[in-house]
Amino acid sequence: MKDIMAGVDLHSNNLMLALVDQDGQRLMHQRLACDLKGVERALAPYRKRINTIGVESTFNWYWLVDGLQALHYHTVLANPAAIQQYEGIKQTDDKHDAYWIAEMLRLKILPTGYICDPMLRPVRDLLRRRLGLVRKRVALILSLKSLHLRVHGRPLSLAEVKRMEVDEIWRLFEHPADQLFAREELRLIRELDVSIERLEKQALQRAVKMPEYESLLSIPGIGQILGMTIALETGDPKRFASAGDFASYCRTVRSERSSNGKKKGENNAKCGNKYLAWAFIEAANFAQRYDPQAQAFYQPRKHKPTPWWRPKRWLVN
Repeated sequence: MKDIMAGVDLHSNNLMLALVDQDGQRLMHQRLACDLKGVERALAPYRKRINTIGVESTFNWYWLVDGLQALHYHTVLANPAAIQQYEGIKQTDDKHDAYWIAEMLRLKILPTGYICDPMLRPVRDLLRRRLGLVRKRVALILSLKSLHLRVHGRPLSLAEVKRMEVDEIWRLFEHPADQLFAREELRLIRELDVSIERLEKQALQRAVKMPEYESLLSIPGIGQILGMTIALETGDPKRFASAGDFASYCRTVRSERSSNGKKKGENNAKCGNKYLAWAFIEAANFAQRYDPQAQAFYQPRKHKPTPWWRPKRWLVN
């Protein structure tokens, strides 16, 4: 019996399932609701012959990939950023996209993504959401400082914001509307402080069990938060074939195209992990500010332009 390859074009409220055999013969396609039991029923007649299922990597792939793996289907994650259709196609739709994923599986040319450990993934996502809360807190602090600057003509320091109590900040303003706004913003800041601390403690409980975490803390510029971020976002380091592949994944490799010393354009600069890129940039800035060895390396070079032919070796804002 010939093996079957399955391609899934996944959307927020439905998916397109397509099957092809080893000879490229299209066996069936079907639009299904985002329901694992419905997908299982559609695959059941072909279960013994299905070799691999390729699922498009969209924002909501967790439930489907985890569910198919729990049903003992060999499942891979298709990387849509690296998938290229045949040139000259006049029309494409969900059916063609699903068949194309299955066809690339058959030809063994499907670019795949990393499927993070289901037990590690929620902790990784927890840190990502923590970063969102931190940015909201920063926005509130800047708004409060801006209000004080407009009213009094002098800035309110960050130390004053951290020291101020919710019940006393209203004294800085005369108008009742400003008093109410300042009190509510500071209250939200304090609540975010508590929430962020809870998320950090939860993530730290898992990160300390990873051997990479302790090693990362020995690097200048990397503390608990950056160490947790790098460890959790990287996952298994062995999945990268070389240090260069990891650097590219961290967005620390230039994406420009050049010819004869002239820049001709840029490739996809956003290809990679934005959270790792942020973490390493933050680490580089902390290192050049507080580590003597990093300062000795950075200071003589910060005002020198980097030659076009030499890649940047130090990440700074």
